[in-house]
Amino acid sequence: MDKKSSRLRRAKKTRSRIKDSGRNRLSVFRSPRHIYAQVTSGDGSTVIASASTLVSDIKGSIKNAGNIDAASVVGKAIAERAVKAGVTSVAFDRSGYKYHGRVKALADAARENGLEF
Repeated sequence: MDKKSSRLRRAKKTRSRIKDSGRNRLSVFRSPRHIYAQVTSGDGSTVIASASTLVSDIKGSIKNAGNIDAASVVGKAIAERAVKAGVTSVAFDRSGYKYHGRVKALADAARENGLEF
């Protein structure tokens, strides 16, 4: 089993548990150059809030989009947008990635700015 299929297997297991709980989901996707986050409804039908290093207001405030500092900015932005939309409690879906580095920085910044998970 290669690295990608292992990650997707872990993500599938986590997503099934989150879906059973019916909570709103904060999902993260990271590529070597960028990081993306979105809050979706409990049934997965609508996106409540989203943020990434490609959004113009975030892109202008960071120097490099593939590091921990950029992930922290995205975490802060996603938390502010979700709270503004009325969502304060979410389930964290790390998409099979290790809770380390950029994923951890995004989660910590989101917690500091009002999201609970």
